[in-house]
Order: sequence, then structure tokens, then C-alpha cells
Amino acid sequence: MYIAICALLPLIGGPISALIRFRSERARNLYLMGVTLITSISVFVCAFALPPDTLRLFKLSQNFVCLFGVDGLSRFFLCLVGALWPLALLYAFEYMRHEERTGNFFVFYTMAYGVTLLLASSRNLFTLYIFFECLTVVTLPLVEHGQNKEAYRAGRAYLMYLIGGTSLGFAAMVIVHCMAGSEAVFTYGGLGAEGPLTLKRVAFILAFIGFGVKAAVFPLSRWLPKASVAPTPVTALLHAVAVVNAGVYSVARAVYYVFDCRDIAGSYAQYAPMLLASATVLYGAVRALRETHLKRRLAWSTVSNLGYMLFALSLLSQSALTAALCHMLFHSLMKIALFFAAGAVMVKSGRTDIHEMRGLAKYMPFTFFAFTLSGAALTGVPPLCGFTSKYLIITSALEGAGAFELIGIGCLIASAILTAFYIFTCAVPAYFAPPGGGEMKKIDMGPQMKISVGAVLLAILAVSLFADRIIALLRHLQEAL
Repeated sequence: MYIAICALLPLIGGPISALIRFRSERARNLYLMGVTLITSISVFVCAFALPPDTLRLFKLSQNFVCLFGVDGLSRFFLCLVGALWPLALLYAFEYMRHEERTGNFFVFYTMAYGVTLLLASSRNLFTLYIFFECLTVVTLPLVEHGQNKEAYRAGRAYLMYLIGGTSLGFAAMVIVHCMAGSEAVFTYGGLGAEGPLTLKRVAFILAFIGFGVKAAVFPLSRWLPKASVAPTPVTALLHAVAVVNAGVYSVARAVYYVFDCRDIAGSYAQYAPMLLASATVLYGAVRALRETHLKRRLAWSTVSNLGYMLFALSLLSQSALTAALCHMLFHSLMKIALFFAAGAVMVKSGRTDIHEMRGLAKYMPFTFFAFTLSGAALTGVPPLCGFTSKYLIITSALEGAGAFELIGIGCLIASAILTAFYIFTCAVPAYFAPPGGGEMKKIDMGPQMKISVGAVLLAILAVSLFADRIIALLRHLQEAL
């Protein structure tokens, strides 16, 4: 109940900001940051300090009840979102300063926080599906913020892929709730619902693909790079905080909290998603290497790294779930820093293409330090955090060591090599190539951007140094039912 009340703060506070006549932009920003910080503090309190509680919002029938509550997995996602959202908002204040229609932008940006919290605290597949779709609807105006042809095309693709693909998740939800009825509450290890084994396996594949659409599962991944036309605070939100993480979180819920892994392991229902996830890893990395637009390159990189998480989830083991959550946490930090840096390059220098980065580190030293450090972590340079999570995924796959697991491991290793190429072909010329376009003055990030990026970089270093404690905490959380 408590977490649902927390979600009301941004859901109501966002629209209210459009009704208040603020004396200045600074006053509006202080109001929005206040709403966000109070929400984040409340989220942490609800996740760890208050006793578990369940809220029944409404009931459509015996089989379909809207329930909210908190367990170990939801605590992880709630805290990840609660920690990153204020930083993304602070960055957005400076980035959006010269944009139009910022009032509407921040209304939907704030409301998306509330919807994400409701999704994270869902206690059954029916509730999860409702807010999975609501998150698509509330973020659509953010994708289309530019209100030009390219933005509207991106919005149509966003809506078509996510609403259309999630229809498979709807089918899985109906099957599960019709089999389990009012007992279809998330339980670690699966619901153990009665029903034909073949039907369970079909529902598993439908759930993996349907909810995996938000995680850009191959071949339903093209919407994510198209959505990079949105302002950088939105792409950071899509790629590192809410939307794609909501996809991974929902798949994790379906795999480990709805279906019994013993019913799925060793069958076509496991191997089909495993192959799709492996294809996502390699396809995203290849497309990233071929892409010359900076934000779209990072978008394809996100596709590849989401494949890492989906592959780990398809392994159907406790160690693999820990590895998937670990990479989800680390990737969120690495990718939000990369997008923050890319957005600073675009808004401060006006350059968008990889070939235009030559010599730019001289004029944007902090920006390219952030890009290089987070890019090295994403590549998997030890002892940075990306190395740890990728190692965990590969070792989890080696526990099975079947043909499909080995295919996935091969795709992961190939992707790691490609990641080094598509990251460092941006960073190295920025430092060592002669500047293009003549001399210019220093155009580095402003103070609000630097605070946001600096905080994320410190978090990357912290989780790299204390990775073993993070892994132990994740193991504890997934067992805290």
C-alpha cells in the first residue's frame, strides 16, 4: 500500500506543475526536484523500513485482481529507479533550457516516474501488464517531443512495436490467470499452477517475447534506436532508468516468479528464447559498430546489452538471475553516463556524428573523461563493473554448457570485442586526432550536468570496488520473498 501512495506524488505533482504559474524557470525546477526527491526518499523508506503490505486496488473477476506489494526483486528495481531519477531530472533541467514546450515535457517526465513505481510494485502478472502498457503511453509524448516528421515516425514505431509486441504478453497473462486464478501472485520459484505442460511452455515463450519487447529482444528491437530522436534526457530514461529496465524486470518476473523453471528447462520453451537473446546480443553490437550517429550507436549498444540480460534470464538458474540483475544495475549506470556525455556533446557543440568527435576532448575534457570511463566499463575492462557482470553471465552459462549455452557465450564474447571497437573509435580520436572545424573555446558541461554525471561516475567506481558485496546483496534480495 505504501509504495502505491508514493507513486501518487509524481503522478499528481507532474500535472499540477502545468497548472501553477511559477515566477521563474528556477522555481518550477525546484518544485519538480522537490516532488522527485520526496518520492525517492519515500521509495527507499517503503522498500526497507516499512513492513510488507499488500494493496488490492480493484477486482475485475476472480481471475483478474489488481494487487500491489513489495518483495526482494521489486525492492531492487524500486531502489535503482529511485536513485537514478533525480539525477536524470537534474541533467534535464540544463539540457532542456533552450528547448520548446518544456512545461509539457516535465509533466510527462515526472508522471513516468509514478507509473514506473507502480509497475515495479505489481504483485501479479495482470497488474504488471496494466502498468507495462501505461508506461508506453506516458512516455510516448516524450519520444515525440520534437513534433517533427522524424519524431512522429519514431513515435509510431515506438507505439507499434511496444503495444503490438506486448499483445503476446497479454496472451500469456490471460493463460496464467485463467490457470491460477486468484492464486496468481508472484512467488519465487513459480506459481506451481495446475495446467497442461505444453500450454505452460507456450505461455512462457509468449511472456518472454511479449514483455521482452521493451527490452528490445530480436527481431523486435528497431524501435529503440528510432526513439533516440528524442531529447537526451528521454533517451537516458528509455535506455538506463525506466523503459528497457521495465522490460528486463518484467521478463525476470515471468521467468522466475510465474513459471516453474523445472517445467521449462531443457525444452524448446527455454532454447527458443535463449537463441533470440543470443541473436539480440550479436545483432545489436554489429549494428552499433556500423552506426555513425553517436546516440544511435549507443542505442544499438543498449540493444546488445539487453541481450546479455535476457540471455542470463533464459538460463533458468538462481546464479543466472543474480548475473542478470547485476548487469542490469551496472549497465544502467554505465549507459546513463554515456548518454549524458553524448547529450552534452550534441547540445554544447552541435555535433552528432562519430567522425565529428575528432579533437573534441580538448574542449570538453570532463565530458570525454565521463564517456571514456563509462565506455571502458561497458567494454568490460577489468576491474570495472562491466567486466564483473559479463563474467557472471558467462560462468552461469557454463554451468549448463550445452550447445545453446555455448552459442550464447560465443555471441557474448564477440559482442565484447565489438564493444571495444564502437566505444574506442569514438573516444580515441577525440583525444588524439587533430581537431576538425578549426579552433573553438571550451564548451564543457554546465554545473547541473556535471553534478549528475559526476554522481553516476562515482557510483560506477563504487560498484566496481564493492562488486562482491553488490552480488551478495542481490542474492539476498532475490531470496527475500
